Amino acid sequence: MGDLLQPWHLVVLGVVFIPFLLIVVLPFWQIFKKAGFSPALSLLMLVPVVSLIVLFVVAFSEWPALKKLEGQQSQISPAS
Repeated sequence: MGDLLQPWHLVVLGVVFIPFLLIVVLPFWQIFKKAGFSPALSLLMLVPVVSLIVLFVVAFSEWPALKKLEGQQSQISPAS
């Protein structure tokens, strides 16, 4: 029973878990940032059920980046 929490287990977990974090979190960080949402939402992608909820909220809400882009285009007057 005492063999379960040996220090080398933490090393193995770190070697496996840190690349997994990078593979999951970094792409969502960029997606949320480009969509105009807080990039910190990507950390919620590590929680199983919450990640689905976040994806649905982002997919069906208005993106702040698109609102900003539309506002900039409406300020440009057509050339005559």
